[in-house]
Amino acid sequence: MDILVSGSLAYDRIMDFPGRFSDHIMPDKLHMINVSFTVNGMAENYGGTAGNIAYSLSLLGEKPRILAAIGHDYHRYFEWLGRCGLSVEDIRVVAEEATSSAFITTDLAANQITGFNPGAMKHPSLFDLDAVDPAGSIGIAAPGNLQDMADYTAGCRERGIFCIFDPGQSLPAWEGSALADTLVQANMLVSNDYELELIKDKTGLSVEAMLAQVSTIITTKGEEGCDVVTKEGTTRVPAIATANVVDPTGAGDAFRGGLIKGLVQGVPVERACMMGTVCSHYVIQKYGTQEYKFTPEEYARTLEAHFGA
Repeated sequence: MDILVSGSLAYDRIMDFPGRFSDHIMPDKLHMINVSFTVNGMAENYGGTAGNIAYSLSLLGEKPRILAAIGHDYHRYFEWLGRCGLSVEDIRVVAEEATSSAFITTDLAANQITGFNPGAMKHPSLFDLDAVDPAGSIGIAAPGNLQDMADYTAGCRERGIFCIFDPGQSLPAWEGSALADTLVQANMLVSNDYELELIKDKTGLSVEAMLAQVSTIITTKGEEGCDVVTKEGTTRVPAIATANVVDPTGAGDAFRGGLIKGLVQGVPVERACMMGTVCSHYVIQKYGTQEYKFTPEEYARTLEAHFGA
């Protein structure tokens, strides 16, 4: 089956400041801040929603197609994707732009200052949906280029391709009417509980109104697990209690990878959410969104231990 993962590819550059930002910012001078923080070093991780979801799927034995744009500094990322067994054939290289980058500095109080350069993400990936068999395909429109998100969701609906809409971090950039128009083209909506409230506020649509067009709404709720909402009602899928949480970043993308794997296998959506929950359990135990690993045997044991065979 062709798994079409639309979203972003990015370099996450993580820095630690060995102090507190507040000690170097004068409250009475907030209108004219000019400060410099010397950090302990910088770690570069591979990220972006499309990359993270594809990585999760690769651990589950799938070979998704990545529909995204990347910049002239693509070489390291392409090498990494190759080591993960993932194709770069469908990724658009934008020679005049750098790859999307997040520059994240964290102080001793866990405060963060982030600069984000969208770079190549400003450009659509230009994948031709006519190149795939609709009956043998599934797609996800994850946060990335807004034109891609709208075009791929609508294009999947036109061709009969099952599509998941996942607006996530892109929500502040959407106009309400455009968001509503795109949302109702999807078969499934996935978001966290805060994002769902933002979607409702921006579009003016209630969950009941969304369900008139979207068959399933999945809402993740952190330690409380996730809710699977259909016209028939709501089912709660619990989270896995994880004692050694290191970094929650990437948990949502890992969840989506496991969810898609379950949908490809044809299991009930609640079981697919359990599969996604297991992926989230692994990623939060590592720094970085593509640093975790598991074997098929380890994954199967964890799934059975927490959710049964």
